[in-house]
Amino acid sequence: MKKALLLIFIFVFILSGCNVQIIDTTWKYDKAYINVGNETIICEISSWKDYENSDMIQVRCKDGRSFLGHSSAIILVDE
Repeated sequence: MKKALLLIFIFVFILSGCNVQIIDTTWKYDKAYINVGNETIICEISSWKDYENSDMIQVRCKDGRSFLGHSSAIILVDE
């Protein structure tokens, strides 16, 4: 039992040194920066969704626009 606790402690210590977030607890974002070509669109987020088996994110803006894009082109910001 003590060995298991020691291994867990060492594992968590190593991960914290790598700056890895084990559990993502941020679910609310205020703004989205969406890169479309050479243009960056900024919108206030009404809702967003990430897809489980994909790198795609869908963002719905408060002004009614919707964007579906790769996670590398969309930045979600919590202010």
